Amino acid sequence: MVFLQQLLAEEFQRRGCECPVKVSFVEDASISNKERFIVVQNGDEITITAQGKRGHIFGLGRLLRKLEIVDGKARLVCDISGDFSPRKPIRGHQLGFRGNNNTYDAWTPAQFRRYELDMMFFGANAAEHVPDEGGNLSDLMPMMPNDLLPHVSAIAAELDMDIGLWYPIDHKQPEAEALAERERIFKSMPRLDYLFIPGSDPGDLPPDELFVRGGDYARLMKELHPGSKMWISAQMPHNSPWWPGQFKEELEKLPDWLDGVIMGPNHAFSTERCRRVTPARYDVRLYPDITHNVRCEYPVHYNLDDWHFALASTLSRESVNPRPREFQMLHRQTRGFVSGSVSYSEGVNDDVNKMVWTDLDWFGDGIELRETLEDYARLFLWGADPGRAADGILMLEMNWQGDPAENLGINLCLALWEDLLAKTPSLADNWRFNLLLFRAKCDAYVRQKRLFELDAIARADYDAQYPAGRELLFPLGKTLFEQIGIQLDVENFGGKAWERGCTLDTIDRPITDLPWLRRQRERGLLEQSLKRNEVGPDEFYFSFAHHARNTLACPQVGEFYLNFHGDRDSNDGSVPTCALQVFDNLLLRARLGGFAQGQDYKLRVTWFRPNLKSDRYKITANGKLVFEGKISGGEADPAFDEAMLGPAYLQTRTYALPADVFETGCLALELSEPFSGVMLGEFWVIKG
Repeated sequence: MVFLQQLLAEEFQRRGCECPVKVSFVEDASISNKERFIVVQNGDEITITAQGKRGHIFGLGRLLRKLEIVDGKARLVCDISGDFSPRKPIRGHQLGFRGNNNTYDAWTPAQFRRYELDMMFFGANAAEHVPDEGGNLSDLMPMMPNDLLPHVSAIAAELDMDIGLWYPIDHKQPEAEALAERERIFKSMPRLDYLFIPGSDPGDLPPDELFVRGGDYARLMKELHPGSKMWISAQMPHNSPWWPGQFKEELEKLPDWLDGVIMGPNHAFSTERCRRVTPARYDVRLYPDITHNVRCEYPVHYNLDDWHFALASTLSRESVNPRPREFQMLHRQTRGFVSGSVSYSEGVNDDVNKMVWTDLDWFGDGIELRETLEDYARLFLWGADPGRAADGILMLEMNWQGDPAENLGINLCLALWEDLLAKTPSLADNWRFNLLLFRAKCDAYVRQKRLFELDAIARADYDAQYPAGRELLFPLGKTLFEQIGIQLDVENFGGKAWERGCTLDTIDRPITDLPWLRRQRERGLLEQSLKRNEVGPDEFYFSFAHHARNTLACPQVGEFYLNFHGDRDSNDGSVPTCALQVFDNLLLRARLGGFAQGQDYKLRVTWFRPNLKSDRYKITANGKLVFEGKISGGEADPAFDEAMLGPAYLQTRTYALPADVFETGCLALELSEPFSGVMLGEFWVIKG
C-alpha cells in the first residue's frame, strides 16, 4: 500500500492542496475481477478496496474526478461510495512514439508515465505502443523508438496496465529477419500483453500469408510472454475486393494462436459484419480513429460528413478536436458488436475524446456525458468551474456546426474560455486548458476572417485585407510546445508535416473565394468567374464542398470517401472553394427535378484528374444508359478547365442528356465504376 499512499500524496502535491479526507487502501483477494473496486465513504474517511494495484488506481481516479478545488482548498462534490466494474474488458489508447504523430515523439518516459496514469484515472487499462517503423523518426525524440519500449513496458508493469504493440508486417522483409527483430524487441520488454498486426495501413499481404506470419509471431511472443494475446485487424489493402472473403476463410480455420479480430480504418467489413463473420471463440475489438477530422474513418460529422470547408481548410486533419456528443453516438452504434476499444491517436489533440471514449467503455449509458466532462474538468483543469468548463467543451464541438460566419456561438465560446482564465490565472500553466483555449481562438479567428472576406466580396472590394488576429495564435502555440510537446507548425516546433496537427501552418488557407477572385481579376476573368456556378431555374449545380449531400435527395450506397483538398497546398487561391472536396465511391446517385419538358441537357462533371484509366464508367439517366467507357470519352473543354479550375487536380468532361431520358422533368442520375470508383468534385445539369 506504500505505492498507493505515495501516489495519493503526489496527486495532491501537484494540485497544491491537502486531501480533504483520510484515504485507506485495502487489499481483498476475494475480489476475483482485478478491475473492480469498492469505495466506502464514511464522513471524512474513505476506504478503497480492490484485488490489486490496478483496481486501486481506478478507485483513486474516482476520488480525484469528484474533487473540486476552490481557492486552493479541495472538497468532494458528492458521496463517492459505490461498487464499480467496467462494462467492457478492453479500454485503451495508442500512444505511438514515431515521427508521424503531433506530440508523443517529444516525450520522455516520465511524460508517458504521467499520461498513462491520467488514462487510468479515467478507467483505461491498456496503452498501445509502436516499434521503430524503419526510420519514421523526428528530431524531437529524446531516444530511439525501440529504446523507449523497455521503459514504457516497465511503467506498465509498475502500474499494472496492459501494454500492447501495434506492429505491422513489412512484406519485403525476409521472414527470418523479421522473426529475429521481433525476438529482440519482445525480450527487451519486461511486460507485453498483446500484439496487434494490421491487415493493411500499412500492410499488403493476402490473408493466407498474413495468417502464416501472424502465427509465427504469436507463438514467439507467447513463448516469451505467457498469457499474451494476438490480434489481427480486418483492414484490407486498397483495390482488393477478394480480400474480405479470404480473410473470412482464414478465420474459419480457427487458428489456436489467434485471440481476436480488430475492426479499424480501411475495414473489410462493417462493425456488425465483422462480428458476424468472426467465429464466436474470438473477441472483436474496435480501433476507432478519434484523432483525425478529414480523410479518415470517422470524419467530423461522420454520419453526414458536412464539416464546413472553411474550418476543414484551416484546422485540417489533426487539430484540437473534442467531439464528445458525436463519439457518444458512434459508441452507441458500435458497442454491441465489440469487447471494447483501443483508439487510434496521433497526439494530445484528441485528449478529451480519449477520456470520453474510455468512460463510455466503462459505463456505457450508465453515466451522463455532461458528468464525464465535469469529471474531466475536475481531474485536469484544477481551479476552473467544472460546469463552465464542461459547457466550453460542448461549445467547442458546436463551433464546427455549419458555416462559421453564421455561428454566433463561436465568439461566445472564446469569451467563456477567456473568462475562465481571467478568474483563474493559474490555468495558463495547464496544457490541457491552453489546448482548448487555442482551439477556441482558432475558431474565432476563422470566423472573423470569413465574415470580413464575405463582406469584401459583397462590396466587390477584392483588394480588402483581413486586419489583425493571426499573431495572437503563435504565442499560445509556443507555450503548448513547451508544456506538452505538441507541434503546431513545422518550422518552429518540428512538426512532421502540415497535415500532422500543424494548425499554425494551415490556419491561413483560403476560406472564401476572395483570393481566387483577386487572381481571376488579374487574368481578366472576373466577370466569368462570378457567374461560374450560376444556373437557370430549370438547371442544376452541385458541389460537394458547398452543398449538403442530402441536396441529391437520396442516400449513397456503400461507404463513400470524401477526399478533402482545402487544407492542401493546392488551396492557394488558384482554385475556387467549390472545388475543394472530391467524392470517392463506386456509385454516385442523385434524384433531381424541375427540368424543362422536351429539352436536351448536358451533364458536365468535374472529375478528379487521376481518375482516368478505367474504361468501365457508366452514366445512367432514369435507368437508361447515356454513357459507357472512359471518362475521357466525354466532351473536353480545355478553355473552361484552364480558366475555372486552375492548375490543380480536376478536369471536366461533358456528356449528352437527351430530352427523352427525362420523365416529367425528373432525373434519376447514377455514375458508377465497379472497382476504382467514381471521383468527382461537382457537376452541372445544364441546357444543351
